[in-house]
Amino acid sequence: MRVHKEGYTIITIAFFLILAIDLICYFTIGKIGLYIILAPSLFGLAFILRFFRVPKRNPEIKSNCIYSPADGEIVTIEEVEETEFLKAKCIQVSVFMSVWNVHINWIPFSGTIKYFKYHPGNFFLAWHPKSSTHNERTSIAVERKDGMTVMIRQIAGFVARRIICYAKEGNSVTQSQQLGFIKFGSRVDLFLPLDSDIKVQLNQKVKGIQTIIAEVKGRV
Repeated sequence: MRVHKEGYTIITIAFFLILAIDLICYFTIGKIGLYIILAPSLFGLAFILRFFRVPKRNPEIKSNCIYSPADGEIVTIEEVEETEFLKAKCIQVSVFMSVWNVHINWIPFSGTIKYFKYHPGNFFLAWHPKSSTHNERTSIAVERKDGMTVMIRQIAGFVARRIICYAKEGNSVTQSQQLGFIKFGSRVDLFLPLDSDIKVQLNQKVKGIQTIIAEVKGRV
């Protein structure tokens, strides 16, 4: 199993912390203490390793499709007014990631980063409607060659306290390229053109760069 680079530090700290706790139990209580703590220790380490796993994905690239930027569950499909950058009505599709999901985020279609901004904020539960505009988040706008622009928003949740984003304004990006990583539970919003043909439903499970969220007009 491959481990994501964003997990190296946390995994190292967790390993030595768990080792120290196990040794303390062994030297203070004896073998029985080690037997008691060993199973929870191994489970905790396995959970952290699993959280930072890098899945094998072989996406089929389609320029007229918007792919899911993350693994998780569709929690929002609604028409909204995007006021930060697009300044237009859009269809918002939101993917909620639980702690059991892969937490890598991917670029949903190829284009150029036209806008990037980090917003400090609160830590409401990620499925809460206010999380999209009140939580700590990053906003990234990607413009296709034909001018179609989609906003991607990474949102920190109640547990997630660190958003990693590799996007830089002006850079060209490719569909299925890694966008970033959100640590320990979070959400990703997409703001799509109103004429997008949405291919997912509420509560549907989706996989990053494998599930098609929408088909859009125009060709590149």
